[in-house]
Amino acid sequence: MNIVKKHTILQTETVRDALIKLDQLASDAILFVVDNQNRLLGSMTDGDLRRGFIKGLDFDHKLIDFIQPSPKFILEKEYSLDKLESFRASHFKVVPILNDQNIIVDILNFRTRSTLIPADAVLMAGGEGKRLRPLTETTPKPLLKVGEKPIIEYNIDRLQKVGIKNVNLSINYLGDQLVDYFGDGSERNLNIRYVREAKPLGTIGSILLVEHFEHDDIIVMNSDLLTNIDYADFFRTYKDSGADMAVAATSYHVDVPYAVLEVNETNTVKSLKEKPRYTYYSNAGIYILKKDILKMIPEDQFFDITDLMDRIIEMNLKLITYPINGYWLDIGKHEDFRKAQEDIKHIKL
Repeated sequence: MNIVKKHTILQTETVRDALIKLDQLASDAILFVVDNQNRLLGSMTDGDLRRGFIKGLDFDHKLIDFIQPSPKFILEKEYSLDKLESFRASHFKVVPILNDQNIIVDILNFRTRSTLIPADAVLMAGGEGKRLRPLTETTPKPLLKVGEKPIIEYNIDRLQKVGIKNVNLSINYLGDQLVDYFGDGSERNLNIRYVREAKPLGTIGSILLVEHFEHDDIIVMNSDLLTNIDYADFFRTYKDSGADMAVAATSYHVDVPYAVLEVNETNTVKSLKEKPRYTYYSNAGIYILKKDILKMIPEDQFFDITDLMDRIIEMNLKLITYPINGYWLDIGKHEDFRKAQEDIKHIKL
């Protein structure tokens, strides 16, 4: 059931109806009483009903007699991550999200969604996965199962957990299977849309096929990654830096088993490092960028994400990196796929 319908009740319904709904909600037991336009009138818990009965109200009274008339709420498009964190710190569990007409458009349940990142998402899911053949001969790589779920489903579920509602899938090879699997996303309380390349457009070119982005920032990622990246921290770091684009990165360490001499152009030794470790950062295939940056991508041309990064650097715009401190695996080869099957038993996604 749609989460808004689960947590709302019409003011014309009965006290018995409210008790039944609250019982079904179990640990998430709070209802928001609305009019027939779904405008918020107040909130109600089993405690409110109990206090009403103590005051002399009974089953024949109207729901409006039991409600808390000024519940906390979040205004759609007018919230910040800091404000959401203040709700969590104040131990709010379920909060309605209203539009500018006081209509409930969504419900934030902190048990199932940790925050609400104001961004759209694009997942690149059109590749053939040639290195994983024969597994990908009849199944697109994003739909290959790791444990109990397809690879791409882990990514969509984690995006949903941080409040991403608008998910665009760029599809091509065996793309109809992805459409059949996810549909329009309504059963998941998501808006899933699809764009299909008529010809190869590189790792970012197909993003121009998306007709509309609701938000000013876009999360772009490869769909064949297995990761527990902290999206909220990634987004906050990106926003706080004032960057035009952020690139998630994985670290690689190279341990030199010998002493390393550092010399100048005349071969004079300047320093000596005993068995040093060097750390390098590699593109992890997850990005956040401003919607305005899309104007830098040529239409109907092959264009890679690295080409976009080069242009950002050339134009002296701000490109930052964000180190992934958790788990990350690019499932590109058979050995990666086998590793993912073992890792999924032990990591929390």
